[in-house]
Amino acid sequence: MTDLSLTILPESPNHAQLIERLHERTFGPGRFVLSAYRLREHIDHINALSFTAWIGTLLVGSVRQLPILVGDTPALLLGPLTVEPPFRARGVGRALLDRALADAREQGHKLILLVGDEPYYSRVGFKKIPKGRVTMPGPVDAHRLLVMELADGAFDGVSGPIRPDWSKARTA
Repeated sequence: MTDLSLTILPESPNHAQLIERLHERTFGPGRFVLSAYRLREHIDHINALSFTAWIGTLLVGSVRQLPILVGDTPALLLGPLTVEPPFRARGVGRALLDRALADAREQGHKLILLVGDEPYYSRVGFKKIPKGRVTMPGPVDAHRLLVMELADGAFDGVSGPIRPDWSKARTA
C-alpha cells in the first residue's frame, strides 16, 4: 500500500448510506440471505469497533463488528469487511482488519468470530472452529467459521449457538 494515502476512521452514523452502497456494489442483493446478515437484523454494529477507509474524500473500504453470544459467552462478529474492487490487494482490507482487532483487544474483548476465507484471515491469527462446536442461524459452510482469541484461552470450553447479544439490541 505504498502508493495510497489511506486514512482509517471509526465509523459514524453519517457513513451509513455510503457503506450500504459499498456493500450493495461488492456483495449484491444475495447478501441478505447469508447467516451473518441474519445476526445483523436486530443488533447494531458497534461504531467504536467499526471502521472506514478513505482516500481523500472517497470511501474505499469498511469493516464492522457486532456483539454476539456463543452459547453464553460474549464475543464479537467481524464483518462484513469490504473494499472497493479497484483498491483490493493494496492493503486496505488489512489496514481495516488490523485496526478493528487492535481496538477490540484494547477495549477488553476476548473473542472474535467471522465467516470468511481461512487463508486470508489466518494471516492475522484466525483459526477454523472445529466442526459442530458452534452453530449459526441458517446455512453456513462450517469450514468458513473462524475464531480469534484476543486473550489466551478465551475460546477454551466455548460452544453452542451463535446468536445476537440481545442485551445490546436496538429497540423498535
